[in-house]
Amino acid sequence: MNSFDKERLTAAVEKFKGCRVAVVGDLMLDVYIWGNATRISPEAPVPIIRVSRENSCLGGAANVMRNVITLGGSVHAYGVVGDDLNGKELSSQLADHGINSAGLICDPLRRTTEKQRVIAGTQQLLRIDYEDTSIVCDEHRTIMLNGLVDLIEQKAVDAIVFEDYGKGVLNESFLEAIIPLARAAGIVTTLDPKPGHIRPVKGLTAMKPNRNEAFAMAGVVQHEHDLAPEDDAELYQVAKILMRDWEPDYLIISLAARGMALFNSDVKMTVIPTRAREVFDVSGAGDTVIAASTLALATGADIASAAQIANFAAGIVVGKIGTVTVSKDELIKSFSQDCEE
Repeated sequence: MNSFDKERLTAAVEKFKGCRVAVVGDLMLDVYIWGNATRISPEAPVPIIRVSRENSCLGGAANVMRNVITLGGSVHAYGVVGDDLNGKELSSQLADHGINSAGLICDPLRRTTEKQRVIAGTQQLLRIDYEDTSIVCDEHRTIMLNGLVDLIEQKAVDAIVFEDYGKGVLNESFLEAIIPLARAAGIVTTLDPKPGHIRPVKGLTAMKPNRNEAFAMAGVVQHEHDLAPEDDAELYQVAKILMRDWEPDYLIISLAARGMALFNSDVKMTVIPTRAREVFDVSGAGDTVIAASTLALATGADIASAAQIANFAAGIVVGKIGTVTVSKDELIKSFSQDCEE
């Protein structure tokens, strides 16, 4: 699918305003240490970074929430933070973005996940993770579950995103309790999965792994090759396995520089070429894809349009440095720019 209908995609994005999305999953704080590498350390063959500034932003499931907001939707947040400085900062940033954090739980026995990145110029040199990956207690998970059920029963949400980074919030029983209720209510459900963490759960509207995740989830070994997606028999095999085991309405597999492969129930592949012009940093691109595609599906777009919109959105964020988002105006502008080239 090399061509696209700019007017159709623009009309779909304009409908994002006011779309109500619940996002449940692993919340993180992304911390960036910026500086310049001026010399090599005499203690070890590593660069010395002269730090110029530091900043933090929402990461993980919280970055999905931030993307939904910047694209025009509203968000109900569900997740767990620790009773620590990072937890307070994350909560404060959620509030700054107008995200409803009534479903946020503070657990004094956990630490808030922090991903700390060291950037020299435009190059990421190092990432340090501080995290607790133990399973969230049943009491906290029940509170979140009941909150989502209330939203569904009150018809207060149009879509639910399950954002799994394997940090202990989500499990299959949680999804199995929510997905049928949401489906019966006409609510879109999407999953950004972590391989090996949740056994197959049926009934999702869409699932969005990247290529590596898809192969790991299907138990298929990847082989290095330069085949176009349309000619990639292994990719077809993986899609058939995932569609058989999970039975989502749609499967979107991110293919990095090759764009996306979209599959429906008959496992027919539609390839959507990448829209990225330059790639500086892929951090958070998957969060942008799941946010944009979910908004599109929840507001009535067909799956091909939803995937194209998400592909454009990802092409914008990978051209920036750091965990960033895309705005509705940027997204619509990118449709016109692509048509002009």
